Amino acid sequence: MLRDIRAKEVKAFNNYLLLIKFTDGSVKIYNCHNLLQDKLYEELSDLAFFKTVHIDEMGIICWDDALDIHPDAVYEDSIALEIFHF
Repeated sequence: MLRDIRAKEVKAFNNYLLLIKFTDGSVKIYNCHNLLQDKLYEELSDLAFFKTVHIDEMGIICWDDALDIHPDAVYEDSIALEIFHF
């Protein structure tokens, strides 16, 4: 488990991808298409809502008080970008 690595910055794109900068300095792309298949995350199919993504005080990627994804899962399931600057 990666408990000490948290999301630091996030940017949402129209194609349901998230660009995430983590506290270890890595920058990764997370594809949210699989989340859209889950009934729990069906709200994310509304692009305007999807783009309200933010990082809470615990470094968790979230959209509102009830909808979030844990940074450990995102960190493991995303693709690293070698050179990118926010």
